[in-house]
Amino acid sequence: MKYIKQFVIILTVSFLGEVLRAVLPLPVPASIYGLLLMLLALCTGVIPLDSVRETGRFLIEIMPLMFIPAAVGLIESWDKISPIVFELIVITAVSTVLVMVLSGRVTQWVIRRENRKSQSTGEAEGK
Repeated sequence: MKYIKQFVIILTVSFLGEVLRAVLPLPVPASIYGLLLMLLALCTGVIPLDSVRETGRFLIEIMPLMFIPAAVGLIESWDKISPIVFELIVITAVSTVLVMVLSGRVTQWVIRRENRKSQSTGEAEGK
Protein backbone atom coordinates (compact mmCIF):
# COMPACT_ATOMS: atom_id res chain seq x y z
CA MET A 1 0.00 0.00 0.00
CA LYS A 2 2.92 2.33 0.76
CA TYR A 3 4.25 1.97 -2.78
CA ILE A 4 0.86 2.72 -4.31
CA LYS A 5 0.58 5.90 -2.22
CA GLN A 6 4.06 7.00 -3.27
CA PHE A 7 3.34 6.23 -6.91
CA VAL A 8 0.09 8.22 -6.75
CA ILE A 9 2.02 11.22 -5.37
CA ILE A 10 4.52 11.01 -8.25
CA LEU A 11 1.73 10.59 -10.80
CA THR A 12 -0.14 13.56 -9.34
CA VAL A 13 2.92 15.79 -9.70
CA SER A 14 3.39 14.51 -13.26
CA PHE A 15 -0.25 15.29 -14.01
CA LEU A 16 0.20 18.81 -12.65
CA GLY A 17 3.12 19.14 -15.05
CA GLU A 18 0.77 18.18 -17.90
CA VAL A 19 -1.72 20.79 -16.72
CA LEU A 20 0.98 23.47 -16.64
CA ARG A 21 2.07 22.54 -20.16
CA ALA A 22 -1.50 22.95 -21.38
CA VAL A 23 -2.00 26.25 -19.54
CA LEU A 24 1.32 28.01 -20.07
CA PRO A 25 2.18 29.09 -23.62
CA LEU A 26 5.85 28.09 -23.31
CA PRO A 27 7.61 25.41 -25.40
CA VAL A 28 8.53 23.37 -22.30
CA PRO A 29 7.72 19.64 -22.07
CA ALA A 30 5.30 18.56 -19.37
CA SER A 31 7.93 16.26 -17.86
CA ILE A 32 10.17 19.26 -17.16
CA TYR A 33 7.32 21.07 -15.45
CA GLY A 34 6.67 17.93 -13.41
CA LEU A 35 10.32 17.62 -12.40
CA LEU A 36 10.45 21.27 -11.37
CA LEU A 37 7.24 20.92 -9.38
CA MET A 38 8.60 17.82 -7.63
CA LEU A 39 11.88 19.60 -6.85
CA LEU A 40 10.01 22.60 -5.48
CA ALA A 41 7.71 20.40 -3.39
CA LEU A 42 10.63 18.39 -1.99
CA CYS A 43 12.75 21.48 -1.23
CA THR A 44 9.91 23.30 0.52
CA GLY A 45 8.81 20.23 2.46
CA VAL A 46 5.34 20.13 0.91
CA ILE A 47 6.20 16.55 -0.05
CA PRO A 48 8.57 14.90 2.43
CA LEU A 49 11.32 12.87 0.76
CA ASP A 50 10.33 9.76 2.69
CA SER A 51 6.89 9.88 1.09
CA VAL A 52 8.36 9.14 -2.39
CA ARG A 53 11.81 7.66 -1.69
CA GLU A 54 11.20 3.92 -2.27
CA THR A 55 9.10 4.35 -5.39
CA GLY A 56 11.57 6.89 -6.76
CA ARG A 57 14.40 4.41 -6.30
CA PHE A 58 12.36 1.70 -8.01
CA LEU A 59 11.63 3.96 -10.99
CA ILE A 60 15.31 4.85 -11.30
CA GLU A 61 16.25 1.15 -11.23
CA ILE A 62 13.90 0.32 -14.11
CA MET A 63 14.77 3.44 -16.13
CA PRO A 64 16.83 1.51 -18.74
CA LEU A 65 13.64 -0.33 -19.75
CA MET A 66 12.11 3.00 -20.72
CA PHE A 67 14.70 3.43 -23.50
CA ILE A 68 13.64 0.26 -25.34
CA PRO A 69 10.70 1.87 -27.21
CA ALA A 70 12.96 4.73 -28.36
CA ALA A 71 15.57 2.24 -29.62
CA VAL A 72 12.90 0.30 -31.50
CA GLY A 73 11.69 3.56 -33.03
CA LEU A 74 15.21 4.31 -34.23
CA ILE A 75 15.54 0.87 -35.77
CA GLU A 76 12.22 1.26 -37.56
CA SER A 77 13.34 4.68 -38.88
CA TRP A 78 16.75 3.49 -40.06
CA ASP A 79 16.00 4.19 -43.73
CA LYS A 80 15.41 7.87 -42.87
CA ILE A 81 18.30 8.10 -40.39
CA SER A 82 21.02 6.30 -42.36
CA PRO A 83 21.90 9.25 -44.67
CA ILE A 84 22.70 11.46 -41.67
CA VAL A 85 24.07 8.86 -39.24
CA PHE A 86 27.55 10.45 -39.11
CA GLU A 87 26.09 13.84 -38.23
CA LEU A 88 23.90 12.27 -35.55
CA ILE A 89 26.90 10.51 -34.01
CA VAL A 90 28.93 13.73 -33.94
CA ILE A 91 26.06 15.74 -32.45
CA THR A 92 25.43 13.04 -29.84
CA ALA A 93 29.11 12.83 -28.86
CA VAL A 94 29.58 16.60 -28.64
CA SER A 95 26.38 17.17 -26.66
CA THR A 96 27.22 14.29 -24.31
CA VAL A 97 30.66 15.75 -23.57
CA LEU A 98 29.19 19.23 -23.06
CA VAL A 99 26.56 17.94 -20.65
CA MET A 100 29.20 15.95 -18.72
CA VAL A 101 31.51 18.98 -18.45
CA LEU A 102 28.71 21.33 -17.44
CA SER A 103 27.34 18.85 -14.88
CA GLY A 104 30.81 18.38 -13.40
CA ARG A 105 31.41 22.13 -13.16
CA VAL A 106 28.05 22.75 -11.51
CA THR A 107 28.67 19.90 -9.08
CA GLN A 108 32.11 21.28 -8.20
CA TRP A 109 30.62 24.73 -7.67
CA VAL A 110 27.91 23.35 -5.35
CA ILE A 111 30.44 21.30 -3.35
CA ARG A 112 32.78 24.28 -2.96
CA ARG A 113 29.88 26.48 -1.92
CA GLU A 114 28.76 23.94 0.68
CA ASN A 115 32.34 23.58 1.97
CA ARG A 116 32.68 27.35 2.35
CA LYS A 117 29.32 27.52 4.09
CA SER A 118 30.22 24.73 6.52
CA GLN A 119 33.63 26.29 7.20
CA SER A 120 32.10 29.68 7.91
CA THR A 121 29.54 28.20 10.29
CA GLY A 122 32.30 26.19 11.96
CA GLU A 123 34.37 29.33 12.45
CA ALA A 124 31.35 31.18 13.81
CA GLU A 125 30.70 28.39 16.32
CA GLY A 126 34.38 28.36 17.35
CA LYS A 127 34.34 32.06 18.26
